[in-house]
Amino acid sequence: MSLLSLFRKKTRNALFTTPSHGQKFFIVNKFRQFYKFDISETDTHNPEDALIKAQEQAAKIYDVNYTLFLTNGSSSGVIASVIAATNRGENVLLHEDAHPSHANAVKLAGCNPIFYKLPIIDEYGVYGRNSAENLEPYLKKYKIRAVIITSPTYEGYASDIAEITDVCHKYGAKLIVDEAHGALYPFSDKLPQSAVKISDFTVQSLHKTAGGLNPTALLHSNCEINPEKALKMINTTSPSYPLLATIEANINYLNSRQGKRKLTELINQIEDLKSACKNITFGGDDITKLLIKSEKYSGEELSSILYEKYGIEDERNNTISSLLLCGIGTDIKKLNRLKSALLKL
Repeated sequence: MSLLSLFRKKTRNALFTTPSHGQKFFIVNKFRQFYKFDISETDTHNPEDALIKAQEQAAKIYDVNYTLFLTNGSSSGVIASVIAATNRGENVLLHEDAHPSHANAVKLAGCNPIFYKLPIIDEYGVYGRNSAENLEPYLKKYKIRAVIITSPTYEGYASDIAEITDVCHKYGAKLIVDEAHGALYPFSDKLPQSAVKISDFTVQSLHKTAGGLNPTALLHSNCEINPEKALKMINTTSPSYPLLATIEANINYLNSRQGKRKLTELINQIEDLKSACKNITFGGDDITKLLIKSEKYSGEELSSILYEKYGIEDERNNTISSLLLCGIGTDIKKLNRLKSALLKL
């Protein structure tokens, strides 16, 4: 039984359970379907059993030992990974300017943070790829239990995960990859290689590029450690089954012919845009992240022109470049609008 099928069966009953809206009282009418699907974790039809089976099926799709569904974003996956992989008082290697969840994870695990630096790509004014060469000096100097890296970077630079995994294991450290922006990677050979089958733990945000609802995400373990107990330490005991059901559906869609065809079409359309816009320079390894710069304008000016003149909003920008994110829901109409604006610059 899938998670979605639970709702069809449950909503026929007279409910004397939590949640108190009983799938019939809608405070926000626009979300009436969400209320209908919001069931109790103590449901007599045992939604936990359906969740276990959904996660086991997901692990088969990703070809990993364990896959856990996250409804508190990739942050919860990073925190659970560090707690699962370390013991109190051990050292964790992380980037000095990483996402706040990385440092928070180390604090919550009672570990000691050791900070590394990343190279800057001056051409675009952003952080570049990580490497075994960059990390090994720290692994040599300190007794590191776990290493956290971000790949791809926000701007789409992907590190050599196999190389980094090897050097981490050489020094007895577990590798945790924050692949929040790489949830589409396992489903296309035209995208950078995913870390899911290579690193010890990989965290992905479905809501960033893969079409999921905020804040749905995944935690994969490709080692002997099942991070489920660690995740339960920080998770609510009243999970959102509507969100969990969308995770299951999201994975199944990405793995389907329809989903893979949609992703291929998206990549082809972005390739056409890049080929057409000879007046723009594109950076990064991930084609779905349009890191752009112009010889005529600064990144901030480029962002302002796109927004004020063409109604196109970027994700972030700096003095050199502007970043526009694409995902499974980016359609050809939106891309054509961007292409037209870039050609007019």
